[in-house]
Amino acid sequence: MAIEGPRAVGKTATALQRARTAYRLDDEAQRIIAQADPARLTGGERPVLIDEWQRLPESFDRVRRAVDAGAPPGSFLLTGSASPKDPPTHSGAGRIVRVRLRPMSLAERGVEIPAVSLSQLLSGDRAPVSGRTTITLERYVEEIVRSGFPGFQTLGGRLLRAQLNGYLDGIVDHDFEESGQTVRRPQVLRRWMTAYAAATSSVASYEKIRDAATSDTGGPPAKTTVQVYRDVLERIFILDPLPAWLPTSNRFTQLAAPPKHHLADPALAARLLRADASTLLAGQTAGPFREGPLLGAMFESLVTQSVRAYAQAAEAQVSHLRTSRGDHEVDLIVERDGGVLAIEVKLGQVPDDRDTRHLRWLQARLGDRLLDSVVITTGPAAYRQPDGIAVIPAALLGP
Repeated sequence: MAIEGPRAVGKTATALQRARTAYRLDDEAQRIIAQADPARLTGGERPVLIDEWQRLPESFDRVRRAVDAGAPPGSFLLTGSASPKDPPTHSGAGRIVRVRLRPMSLAERGVEIPAVSLSQLLSGDRAPVSGRTTITLERYVEEIVRSGFPGFQTLGGRLLRAQLNGYLDGIVDHDFEESGQTVRRPQVLRRWMTAYAAATSSVASYEKIRDAATSDTGGPPAKTTVQVYRDVLERIFILDPLPAWLPTSNRFTQLAAPPKHHLADPALAARLLRADASTLLAGQTAGPFREGPLLGAMFESLVTQSVRAYAQAAEAQVSHLRTSRGDHEVDLIVERDGGVLAIEVKLGQVPDDRDTRHLRWLQARLGDRLLDSVVITTGPAAYRQPDGIAVIPAALLGP
């Protein structure tokens, strides 16, 4: 199994709970020994952990060959915070399962005891939902700016901001170089990352994001430069775009294909935009890419992060729906075995007819294929509306 995800997300700590032997390739001494004697990487008591395997890409092929030679499932754990610039000779398909580890969901952070299961919603039985929470909008904002990185959970105030600033500085000053790319103008990269952060939860074109990165003294960065930024940031799992839902059904003939933009954690986006809890609650605007307050985009990103974690546990895929003219859109489409769970994310406590009209439109198109419809809110209670749409506070949704 290859556990992938951004730096500091908890890959090594998770794998060490299961490994009997560990080789840490971010330790120079261990890496030098492994380079001299690569065969030792598949030796030792199993499960064997090869941490930061991308620092010695041939380790991936060695594990694959060990699996081909008869190593039983679960023998090896590979962890990495980047995909190597020069990938292994074989993808590992059929031998090595890739798992994306994201920052902690709301349920994993212990914000509340979940009362509604996403897996149950995917069953299609449309069972009653219930539960109450005292989690307020202010608490959701705290979770947005704190992040789901495990090491940041106990931090706050100036120390938290310093850690997040250091994380972002490390991307520019260290991670790009480690990925084989020299950043000649760090300020341009920071501007582009900030423009991408402003596009959180939107489907803004990359050209518009590039234009938004224009400085006061010059034009936008070159297209070739931006392409390098995107490639590296995706390789190190900092960009986590949500793909568009493109079903093969002929009931949908005019769906748009652009992804919805998300960073690995909404706290990174908030920090790039210099947004803290007070400015988010005061109504800081979302910028040129989305109408309404920035908080709406950040809350949607927080919910998306959690839903993707729950869906992964349920062996489901997550995407978003938008028609080419933009007259219909659904924030999250969770699909499993052909069945669809549709989710809208609303910052308010009680949804109205305008908040659910796209869900009703989708129900008319999909019929029985639509397993359930949900509105995720910041409200105090989970319930079903008379039309059957479930209303669930974000804190009460779990795997």
